[in-house]
Amino acid sequence: MSDIQGIILVVDDNEMNRDMLSRRLARRKHTVITAKNGQEALDLIGKKSFDLIILDVMMPGISGIEVLKILRESFSATDLPIIMATAKSESEDIVEALKLGANDYVTKPLNFPVVLARVGTQLSLKNSQDALKSAHDRMKLDLDAAAEIQQKLLPYNLPEIDPFVIAWKFYPCDELAGDFLNIFQLNENEIGIYIVDVMGHGVPAALLSFSVSRNLFPLAGPDSIVLNSGDTPGVVSPAEVLTKLNTLYPFQTNKDRFFTILYGVLDIRNGQFRYSSAGHPGPLIISSDQSVKEIRSAGFPIGIVGEPDYKETTITLDPGDRMYLYSDGFIEERNKDGDLFDINQLQESIKRNYPLTLVKSLENTVNAIMAWHGSEHLSDDLSIIGVEIK
Repeated sequence: MSDIQGIILVVDDNEMNRDMLSRRLARRKHTVITAKNGQEALDLIGKKSFDLIILDVMMPGISGIEVLKILRESFSATDLPIIMATAKSESEDIVEALKLGANDYVTKPLNFPVVLARVGTQLSLKNSQDALKSAHDRMKLDLDAAAEIQQKLLPYNLPEIDPFVIAWKFYPCDELAGDFLNIFQLNENEIGIYIVDVMGHGVPAALLSFSVSRNLFPLAGPDSIVLNSGDTPGVVSPAEVLTKLNTLYPFQTNKDRFFTILYGVLDIRNGQFRYSSAGHPGPLIISSDQSVKEIRSAGFPIGIVGEPDYKETTITLDPGDRMYLYSDGFIEERNKDGDLFDINQLQESIKRNYPLTLVKSLENTVNAIMAWHGSEHLSDDLSIIGVEIK
């Protein structure tokens, strides 16, 4: 039998039964409080927390069954275990009590070793449940703190680069996202832009996306992968950045841990966007005539092969153009019938929202996917960056 002690409420209208059971439980170092009827029991439970209740079925006034019904409206079977005490001949009471949420039962006359064993079992179960809940609560606090940090790392202070407008939306499907995005100044004329999408979700994916974002931080020095230093200062080409990332994250031995990325450099002098993709969807461009063009991109995700040959593509943005970079959550979300919100629907949403501001167009596109899915709890993270030249 478990040595776990608890605060136990014994409810019985028979004083001798209350006294004998209380004494046996007290010898096991339990704290015992008694109630002589159902109303007294409910009053005590309203004022004090108990670990277990031993509840007689047949009592004048409010019966044990009625007390059980009332308690289960506020307390689950794991929060407050209840053992019903009933006569051997009252099998219907036992069945009804178990259906209403009783954890266990004992029969009268009480066999005290059996009662003590069942009390020990229920207290052990409750102790395990309480420990799990405490661990879950701690983990939830940690996840919430990590999610807050992840949100604070997003680019809220965007570079001012008139006549360009840049906006983004980031919507994780869980507390922590495997997606990440950033927009940052490389020098007075060039802006770095990327979206990362780590396979999987939760803590491992978030830690990897955080690590990647740190390596892409635009800090000059010998360890930088986006800025050259020394005798040849300047911006590292997008293809070379992806090659360096592939060297830093050699996951060839673990195909379940890799990520896609689109990394590019926007030259604000001429509107040229040079980028490379590692398994990531290519940009969508919408022109002032509201024609949408999908630019397909090739390239192995980071960590799949040892020596990938990443290619570089250059797009020139003209006045009135908008460019959208997005994670695959925008084209792989399913509705309740299993149908995809695919690239065609994404393009239609972009066209439909072109007359609106860039920020509003991104908000409406995210809302369109949520409406399609039918819930705010999506199956994948959503990350999207919009770049507009006025």
